[in-house]
Amino acid sequence: MDSIKVSWLAVIGLVAAVAGWLVNWWATRNGFPAPSLHLSALLTVAVVVAITLIFGLRVRRWRNGKRDRPLSAILAARTLVLAQATAYAGALSTGWHLGILLDQLTLLSVRNNLGPVWGSLALVAGGIAMIIVGMVVEGFCRLPPDDNADSAETSQDGEGEYA
Repeated sequence: MDSIKVSWLAVIGLVAAVAGWLVNWWATRNGFPAPSLHLSALLTVAVVVAITLIFGLRVRRWRNGKRDRPLSAILAARTLVLAQATAYAGALSTGWHLGILLDQLTLLSVRNNLGPVWGSLALVAGGIAMIIVGMVVEGFCRLPPDDNADSAETSQDGEGEYA
């Protein structure tokens, strides 16, 4: 399985930011509210981040030598996929809400409502947290290079294999 590509995270974030800005620009100029998630979505973000971290810490504990019981290969693979999905979803959410935030900042001179600005800032921070946790947990799933030295398969980019 390939690792998270930071360039893909940047592309996803940039495309989502442009889309978020355009949709917010159209919506606010036509009398609609800002198309952002409600702040209660941060609770969902926190739950996803916590679950990803819990599973990642289990894999890291096994990788670092606490092998009193075998690690399920399915659990390790699902943890890796969850970490990658968390990072990509975080990039999408960060980009979308950053685009909304940029457009909302231009509207501050004509209205005094800071609600969408603070909400977008909070959701951008939640998305950044998702990206960071996803990348860290993906690192937890990577085996050290010496663990698979006897293996005939090596990755093409010189990085370690996943647990």
